[in-house]
Amino acid sequence: MPYVQSGSATVHFTTSGITGPTLLLAHGFFLDETVFEPMREPLAAAGINLVTIDARCHGRTQSPDGEPFSYWDLAADGLAVLDELGIERAVVGGMSQGGYVALRMALLAPERVQGLALIDTEAGACTPSELAFCREFFDRWTGSEPMAPLVAELAPQLIGGTDPRLWRVWTSRWYSSDRQAIAPAARCLMDRRSVLHRLPEITVPALVARGSHDAASTAQKSEAMATGLAGADGVVTIPGAGHGAAWTHPEVVAPLLVRLVERATAPHRRKLAV
Repeated sequence: MPYVQSGSATVHFTTSGITGPTLLLAHGFFLDETVFEPMREPLAAAGINLVTIDARCHGRTQSPDGEPFSYWDLAADGLAVLDELGIERAVVGGMSQGGYVALRMALLAPERVQGLALIDTEAGACTPSELAFCREFFDRWTGSEPMAPLVAELAPQLIGGTDPRLWRVWTSRWYSSDRQAIAPAARCLMDRRSVLHRLPEITVPALVARGSHDAASTAQKSEAMATGLAGADGVVTIPGAGHGAAWTHPEVVAPLLVRLVERATAPHRRKLAV
């Protein structure tokens, strides 16, 4: 398994390993890098090297128990993966919290980010009502409450779609996970600050997409993000999808990503960047 050391974390990543422009994607909360696996083949067919990373407290990435971190740390993790692969510039993106990471990568190292893929995500902080909901839910998750009602509540909200079979991969992992291990990631999620005011600093081509049934990344939040990004051309709405459009609707999301990478890495853009 490929790993790279980034600060105190040992970050797991997967690469398609093909020659071509690179797209680095970061996953959402309670998921891992395999959420993008359905898109690996169609992206490879378009000549795109897909790199996916596991966030701290998720998947195979290892970090000290209980150690706090921020999305700026996760952005540094993404850059460390690119360094390990010898990739100078890439299109970066993610879904949900992965989008928070991608935005911070673009702000932390703008010279290395060619484009942004923002799927079912936002640029703001938790609202007071969202913060109250998260605190209650994470208290329940890390407590002694039986898993079944928590999983039944989480799956349709986090993944969406109309076919419960799409949830089973993830629900089985949740049942077997260490419920306490997610606590530092929960604090990171709840403590994040808005970067809406910094979006004008990002000028690269950007895709802003959301599922039509996504109750978390609302149309209003997506529109605010697209408005702040000079390289975004409005919001693309994916009919019938929820918060996990990258998993449930890869046949729609993959072509959107291909077009973004083509636009971000076109010869005329490379010439302008020189």
